[in-house]
Amino acid sequence: MEMQPGQMAYDRAITVFSPDGRLFQVEYAREAVKRGSTTLGILFKDGAVLLADKRVSSKLAVAHSIEKIYVLDEHIGCATSGLVADARVLVDYARVIAQINKVTYNEKISVEMLVKRICDYKQTYTQYGGVRPFGTSLLVAGVDEFGPQLFETDPSGSLTGYKAACIGANKEKVLEYFEENYRDELSMEDAIVMGLKALREGAKDSPLSVEVGTVTKNRPFSRMPQEEVQKYLEKVK
Repeated sequence: MEMQPGQMAYDRAITVFSPDGRLFQVEYAREAVKRGSTTLGILFKDGAVLLADKRVSSKLAVAHSIEKIYVLDEHIGCATSGLVADARVLVDYARVIAQINKVTYNEKISVEMLVKRICDYKQTYTQYGGVRPFGTSLLVAGVDEFGPQLFETDPSGSLTGYKAACIGANKEKVLEYFEENYRDELSMEDAIVMGLKALREGAKDSPLSVEVGTVTKNRPFSRMPQEEVQKYLEKVK
């Protein structure tokens, strides 16, 4: 995002609007998300899948120590892109909210309600001095009484529901691929293969290292074992 000379005074504090009604710190937080790893979500016939590119920059790094996909509740999970530490704080917050709802009402929280609570928390950090916005976006997927759900959260605190979505690097290429290839009533296998092909579009020829999480109406949200992910990767080589 290019900054005009006259605009510089308006990016010093989160509480100052520019004359054209923009909060530059929120826009900078979106830029942090764009620099994050490619992360996507797809709804299929009776569930949802999340995929995250987790290529590690160093051969010395332990791959499983880098988490991109998290369980929020038994029926909801999320994938993150942007500042990892910011994402962890939001994940911990979401887990607490899900458990409070369970203890208070003796029922599982709906996916949209949990996403709204996460977004309320994010929005708070765009409104008060002395703080900065969360530099992370989440793709939250789950299955509740309304069926499979997929939402994207933004650093501003806004949320949008999708059938297929992408955050992070190469977002435009992946969304273009989804526009052309997504169809309703996909099987889980087809959705995973489509997601890997979409990641391949953005990654060009570099090898993929992918984390996958799935949830269906009959199975809780879980991360797929790496050996199983490898079998799917073989299909898209």
